[in-house]
Amino acid sequence: MIKLVSDTIDKKDINSLVNWLSQDEIPRLTKGELTWELEKKWAKKIGTKYSVFVNSGSSAILLTLAALKYSNKIRNLNIIVPSLSWATDVSSPMLLGYNTFMCDCNLEDLSCDLDHLEKLFKKHDPSIFILVSPLGLIPNMKKIVALCKKYNVLLLEDTCESMGSKYKSKYLGSFGLASFYSLYFGHHLSTIEGGFINTNDEDLYHLLLMMRSHGWDRDLPKPIQKELRKNYKCSDFDSLYNFYVPGFNLRSTDLQAFIGIRAIDKLDDYSKKRRSNFKKYISNLKTNQLKLVENKGDFVSSFAIPVVNRHRNKIAQELQDNKIEVRPLIAGNMANKPMWYNENNIPKLPNCEFVNEFGFYVPNHQDLTDDDINKITNIINKYE
Repeated sequence: MIKLVSDTIDKKDINSLVNWLSQDEIPRLTKGELTWELEKKWAKKIGTKYSVFVNSGSSAILLTLAALKYSNKIRNLNIIVPSLSWATDVSSPMLLGYNTFMCDCNLEDLSCDLDHLEKLFKKHDPSIFILVSPLGLIPNMKKIVALCKKYNVLLLEDTCESMGSKYKSKYLGSFGLASFYSLYFGHHLSTIEGGFINTNDEDLYHLLLMMRSHGWDRDLPKPIQKELRKNYKCSDFDSLYNFYVPGFNLRSTDLQAFIGIRAIDKLDDYSKKRRSNFKKYISNLKTNQLKLVENKGDFVSSFAIPVVNRHRNKIAQELQDNKIEVRPLIAGNMANKPMWYNENNIPKLPNCEFVNEFGFYVPNHQDLTDDDINKITNIINKYE
């Protein structure tokens, strides 16, 4: 069986975890010092000032949008989201009361169609745009950042599928106000479950820390705690259970942080292998209607290989018959899902609809072999 994903947690990780858990004094398992260590290490890796460890990539999206809604950083509740994305890129703003509008994808890197995006910016004057970089592919960050600056739109990056990818030598996830990462099984790195929010904005960072944990101030730096307690005339003792803002419980654990601290050291090697596989796929594939490329100065830490072919269903069946896992391209067109059309009109999104009908993706991970790639591409190339 050629699997779509391969776990990044290996036997060495499990043995290290068992040894850590087997200490005479049982370590703290809920969020504690290891979480802080992990957050600092990840922020340094990506090149941002701050990182917040949460229990999933989806929680990272939900928490950030909730914090922005509560803050004074947005002028309205209008938000643009990609149609080719994941459920929580769309459901999170809907659940939080944002006016949510969908942008079509392009047929090169599968991120937003920039012409359509600018039309939506002009029409709806959004405060926020969520950019998804599907499957590790590289959007045109120069143009996207320029558009957001021109129309005064806050850029949020969903980099859950593009951990390790770089645009002009700079990591995706370090361009916008905040970014989201997933540490779910099968992603570039795993902590079993988990996610990160990265940002350079100190005020947003402090708000995320409070809203991650019920709305209390326990995770804030001491000077900020002192000022907050003074402003609300709250003693140190009473502040233990004083809730300053509406919050959630979206914390992860030190058990997962223990795994994550070691996982970060693997990212470069895993990304190099994924990139090498990506280039072999590009060289081998002859019938893909997507023109996959890696531009000069970029680094594609490929999550999986997207293919668009009008014989999708036949190809998928033959791949499965040969014990090769395959799935639709991400989740397809999110405007076609009941969660959207039960509450909203279905917009015209021709590119995304084309991908939805004929798109799929095939495996790429650190354990994939050249023979695996040859077997997969030989089957796909039979269908023109």
